[in-house]
Amino acid sequence: MSSLEEHYPTPCAFCRIAAAYPPDASSPIPSNPDPEKVDPQCFLLLSTPHVLAFLDILPIAPGHILLATRKHYQKLVDLHNTVPTTPGDAARATRDEARETSRALGEYLPLLSRALCAVTGIEDWNVVQNNGERAAQVVPHIHFHLIPRYQEGRREVEGKGRKGGVDVGMLKSWRVFGRGAREDLDEEEAVGMAGELRGVMRGELEGEGEAGGNVGGKAK
Repeated sequence: MSSLEEHYPTPCAFCRIAAAYPPDASSPIPSNPDPEKVDPQCFLLLSTPHVLAFLDILPIAPGHILLATRKHYQKLVDLHNTVPTTPGDAARATRDEARETSRALGEYLPLLSRALCAVTGIEDWNVVQNNGERAAQVVPHIHFHLIPRYQEGRREVEGKGRKGGVDVGMLKSWRVFGRGAREDLDEEEAVGMAGELRGVMRGELEGEGEAGGNVGGKAK
């Protein structure tokens, strides 16, 4: 099993991904991105002027997605407290870019979530965002984790006024955020998963298919 440091060396791995996969004006969903443009491979799902999404190469669970900013911001506060070093129009442009990035994160988190549910069949998932080393941030570049929580092994419990609740202690896929068992992403599985996720997102954006009706269930 590889270490996180082996997969995410410096300089910033996510900046290298952003440089390798520029936005396409025709669609935010790439049609057939080459995963070998960077090393280690990147299984790209989304590429816009402000954000990118790709599969985590050390997933906690199959379908683990990362949504990252295209520009290098280290922590969430950097998107709000950006202090431009240049005056006038350049300063306003820097502030505007930070705001547009914030909007893009909010816009694409739900879309990625819907696609993740449709493709994997999950009902529950975590959206996790770490800021700083003490908060388990491995790559010092703003990114959100979308972590599927699979239903197998869960136990329905009753008591304390609840009926049919879930005993979270019995969830086999449960891991503490970012600290659980992580294994190398299987390349063949990643190709298929990334292709399905892009397909569902493309259908959502184009108003085609039945992705919306399949949220929480397997995509047809």
